[in-house]
Amino acid sequence: MAGGIFSPLGSCSELEKANCHPLVCLLCHEPYQHPCLLDCYHNFCASCLRGRASDGRLRCPLCGHPSVVRGGTGLPPVDRLLQFLVDSSADSEEDVQCANCDRCCTKAELDTMYFCNTCGQPLCAPCREETHRARMFTRHEIVSLSKRTKDIHKKCPLHEEPYIMFSTEKKSMLCINCFRDMQGESRAHCIDIETAYMQGCQRLDQAVMAVKELQTSTREAIVLLKAMIEEVRNSASEEEAAINSLFSRMQEQLSERKKTLLKAVQSQHEEKEKAFKEQLAHLASLLPTLQVHLVTCSAFLSSANKAEFLDLGYQLMERLQRIVKLPHRLRPAQTSKINSEYRAEFARCLEPLLMLSPRRSVVGSAGGIGPGITGTNMLPGGQCSKTLMVPSCPPSSDKMSTGPMVKKPTMHRYISTKVLLAEGRETPFAEHCRNYENTYRMLQTEIQGLKDQVQELHRDLTKHHSLIKSEIMSEILQKSLQMDVQIAAHYSAVEMMRSVFEEVWEETYQRVANEQEIYEAQLHDLLQLRQENSCLSTITKQIAPYVRSIAKVKERLEPR
Repeated sequence: MAGGIFSPLGSCSELEKANCHPLVCLLCHEPYQHPCLLDCYHNFCASCLRGRASDGRLRCPLCGHPSVVRGGTGLPPVDRLLQFLVDSSADSEEDVQCANCDRCCTKAELDTMYFCNTCGQPLCAPCREETHRARMFTRHEIVSLSKRTKDIHKKCPLHEEPYIMFSTEKKSMLCINCFRDMQGESRAHCIDIETAYMQGCQRLDQAVMAVKELQTSTREAIVLLKAMIEEVRNSASEEEAAINSLFSRMQEQLSERKKTLLKAVQSQHEEKEKAFKEQLAHLASLLPTLQVHLVTCSAFLSSANKAEFLDLGYQLMERLQRIVKLPHRLRPAQTSKINSEYRAEFARCLEPLLMLSPRRSVVGSAGGIGPGITGTNMLPGGQCSKTLMVPSCPPSSDKMSTGPMVKKPTMHRYISTKVLLAEGRETPFAEHCRNYENTYRMLQTEIQGLKDQVQELHRDLTKHHSLIKSEIMSEILQKSLQMDVQIAAHYSAVEMMRSVFEEVWEETYQRVANEQEIYEAQLHDLLQLRQENSCLSTITKQIAPYVRSIAKVKERLEPR
């Protein structure tokens, strides 16, 4: 039936929707049939777990915890406690007939039925009063039908004798023969059934209290995690909205600055191109003149004799010197690099948008955590406050009333403190938060006790119209004054820590700001060096042809 279900339960929401009856299996959703107990203390039917074991291990379908399985069945041991509850539940659903008057009772009348453990028969209420009140039945053990003693629990299966003792060492019941067969040392650990029952009830109460504390802590953790999940969801929505808004504004600013930069680049391009063309036209007109004079000089040297050279040679040399001394713009008046400083311009236009601002609190100013949950009706423990809150109570301390307006304690403060302490970093502020939480919880417990007392007095006055002792009122007022002094002292102690923490926060902020400034300066210096190197490379490439041309001319004139 359920043995073919091999997929674990998906999430906590599915578990909440499932049938969580303690006697119903979470897989087949039917009453347990041979319930088996896993190492994680989850129970399932044997048929639901059959075939799930692999290599001697069986993974829990609910939490995934592996359990060691021994034996050839591939199943964990049967849970005797749960099987007892299942059998008791099945017995309570059976039709019960009185052994004396043969009267059948319905399920609604089971609470009025009795059982005689001595006779081993059920009795209705009238028969119990009429027949079993006789003197011959005075020693009969008559209990409620739900607490009847089954045969398996009445006698020892080894000696067929009734149980009379209980061994606290072996945690088992003993008959008279079992007690006689025990060694003397073990007999010291034996007590009667009634005493063992009372001691067991006390120990069970202690265990139940521990489980209840764990249950309370678990519920607080669940409330905390749900609040944090809601906070994460709200934070993600706000962050997405902020990112989209900032991105849109950045796109608008960048688009406008892009148009401005493209216009500047076009203007520089036209200006540089015009200057280079003018210089190129000048040099293009100079080159034929130089070529003519070089040819003239070469022809004059080859055709003129000494007299003609001395007559016209100096005139030719003066002309060549004047040509060389004329102001010729051989070097470019400016670089060919068009620099719009677009990175700096884009950064400058984005700087107002990217200025660091204080983080927005996910929780609103009213301390709202979610729909219908606010900071005023949630206690730090995650439980809803059921006491009467008086919003118009004036502050009882002048120092506290004259100080800055303090926000009400909210669930967000409690969550943030939990997260800070969970990080495990030992800082002065973390130690302060830890001490604060302990003191705050103690004060809150005292205040809650006073509220309960006042509510009880108010209820007695309005509903029961009973007399109230004046000593109780005096005691409550005295405790309230003492609590006021303690809260004021604690507030003063916390307020005194403000200067210490503000100094630490200021140092941290200045250090972060200095590191950011140094980092940006390092990047700027590297970019500037790279730009200077690029300019040098460009200039070197531009003057290289002129250097080679002058070198060739010098080589031709050097022999003369």
